[in-house]
Amino acid sequence: MTNQMTALQSQHNLQAGASRVAEAQGRASSLQKISKPSDDPTGAAEALRVKSLQSALVQHSRNVDDGNGWLSTADTALSSADSLLAKVRELTLQGANEGTLSQGARDAIATEIDGLKKDLLAVANASFNGRSVFAGTSDAGVAFRDDFSYTGTAGSAVTRRVGAETTVRVDADGAAAFGTGPASVFSLIDTITGDLRSGATNVATHLTALDARVTDLRGVQSGIGASHAQLLRADDTLMDTSVTLEAQRSGIEDLDLGQAVLDLQLKNNSYQAALAVTAKVLQTSLMDFIR
Repeated sequence: MTNQMTALQSQHNLQAGASRVAEAQGRASSLQKISKPSDDPTGAAEALRVKSLQSALVQHSRNVDDGNGWLSTADTALSSADSLLAKVRELTLQGANEGTLSQGARDAIATEIDGLKKDLLAVANASFNGRSVFAGTSDAGVAFRDDFSYTGTAGSAVTRRVGAETTVRVDADGAAAFGTGPASVFSLIDTITGDLRSGATNVATHLTALDARVTDLRGVQSGIGASHAQLLRADDTLMDTSVTLEAQRSGIEDLDLGQAVLDLQLKNNSYQAALAVTAKVLQTSLMDFIR
């Protein structure tokens, strides 16, 4: 073996050692086990799989937040509607006392109930992010028009995916809660106010129908509560899964600082030793050039 071959081989070994030191420095700086797929093809593929699951998890978490907004809006609206109907019932019962009320008083009660009906219609058209929470997938903007017609489509529902195989309904069935057209609670209130103004003596007979509408409304609100509970459970599951996935990703990609520093020191010591040995074997001028 000639001196030139020895010098070239030594130079190659020193460059390889310097490259290993540089790689160790890079890992110690970034604390990443895998800087490129070729470092660990299996680990890189597994890391991509875990990151894909994390991305889906982030979207599911956003869906939970959005669903909570829908359900909270619907629940608040239904609670307000329940209070308004309780007031309507109270006034209807008061107006049913024909013997103690003048026609003027009955007219005043009818006017007050009309105001409550307008408030109730506004509540029934509650929206979240520009979408009615009682009209399903309809894009009409309101669930009920002024003629009390319902804009939603029967059987349609707004859902949010909160898991790979799990969806939750986040809207409320406005037709079930308030009725539609002539069978709606709004038409019922118009009938009550019409009888009050006409002096009819059968106002009390509408209380049963009014109570039935309240029962329907509360049934829809119970469904909202069940959906909300499902979302909360999904949120807890997503949080637990997020911790698990992050631990998996960290185990695959992240490098322990102590281990990184130790590895860097070992490779640097080996490189320095190689420099010292080679300097004694080869001519000084060659080593000066390499340094």
